[in-house]
This record gives sequence, C-alpha cells and structure tokens, in this order.
Amino acid sequence: MPKFISPKEAAALIPEGASIMFGGFMGCGNAHKVIAELAKLGTKNLTMISNDGAMFNGPDGSEFYGVAKLIHNKQVKKMFATHVGLNPDVAQQMNEGTLEVVLIPQGSMAEMIRAGGAGLGGVLTPTGVGTIVEQGEHVHSKVEIDGRTYLLERPLRADFALISGYKIDKSGNVWYKGTTRNFSEVMATAADTVIAEAEHVVEIGGIAPEDIVTFGVLVDYVVVPEEAQ
Repeated sequence: MPKFISPKEAAALIPEGASIMFGGFMGCGNAHKVIAELAKLGTKNLTMISNDGAMFNGPDGSEFYGVAKLIHNKQVKKMFATHVGLNPDVAQQMNEGTLEVVLIPQGSMAEMIRAGGAGLGGVLTPTGVGTIVEQGEHVHSKVEIDGRTYLLERPLRADFALISGYKIDKSGNVWYKGTTRNFSEVMATAADTVIAEAEHVVEIGGIAPEDIVTFGVLVDYVVVPEEAQ
C-alpha cells in the first residue's frame, strides 16, 4: 500500500542531484502541486527526463507552467527530452552552458523508458540512423540485422518518477484522464520511487478494474489534493 502525503512532503523526498522522470506533455499531465513545492525548495542539480520543457505560460494563466518552473529556476543541470522549442529558457541556458540537453526522438525515448522498466538491455530502432542522433550518449552502437541498420539505444531509468492521475484509489491504482496518460504509464515502471499526484482520491473499487492503467503495486507515494487532506 502506498503512503499518502502532501505535495510539500513529496517534494522533500527528492534530494539534490536526483534524476526524475516527469510525466506530461507540454505541462499537460505534470504533477503541478509537487513541482510547485519543488520549485519553492530550490532543489538543485536535477536530471530531468521529460517529453519537453513545458511552456512559459499555461492554459490556466499561470507563469512557467509545470516543469518550466524548475528550468526557469535553474534547478535542472541535465535534461533528456524530445523537443524543447516552446520554452525559450532551455535554449538560453544551453547557450550559457548551464543546462545540458540530450534530444531523443519521441518514440525512441518512450521505448527506452519501457526497456528500463522491463529490465531489457536496450532498444533497436532505425530512427535516427544517418543523422546526428547517432552521436547521442544514449546510443550504444549501430547494429545490422538482415541488411538493415539499427541504433541500439540504452534503457532509461531514474531515481524518481513524478506522475499525475485524475483518479487514484486507496491502493494506489491510477486512472489517467485523456491524453494526460502520455509517458506516465512507462515512467511508473522505470523509477526506484514512484510519486503519483492525485486530482481525486477514490475508494477501492472507485476505478473499474479494466480502467486501471498504473497498478498500485508500482506506486510508493500518493500525493493527496488539499481538499482531501
């Protein structure tokens, strides 16, 4: 059974220098409350594994939406991502030399995380062959199979996975609403500690068994919304 904690308690679990997988796509599906508390703490030298750097302004009118808060605060020293063009802070910090960015094709990164969660040695993909992708640190080698060339991509794991679920029951089972599911499903399998922020906490049985995407056995902590505390 997971432990139920506050956003502030969740942020305090993450030490300086930790590697964190952040579920979400342009901030949609980020664990916003925990990220806000992490930004307040100012925890430094983080390695971020995220689809992107989110955006300066969110659809809710907030400034520095989702993980953009951590990048803006210069709390992130290294970032694995698939695209970062909507957050100018990323380019600026790259040019300043304060942020290292490793760009990976989106599908490849999802598969690398899946491999990390499944205990696989890597992923073979033709994506990126003959391009600068071959030079990335995530590429182990080039392999030829039946006359076709593939890149052998290393698996990705992290110290923490920080995900968000629309409904989480008291056993930690997670249901994601719409596209907020994105990378969270595989990230929850590929981290030493999984923290799931709930929009709504429901009783066991409050999520139909066939709707459960991330099973409670994978979740270490559930972050309870303020109104439920």
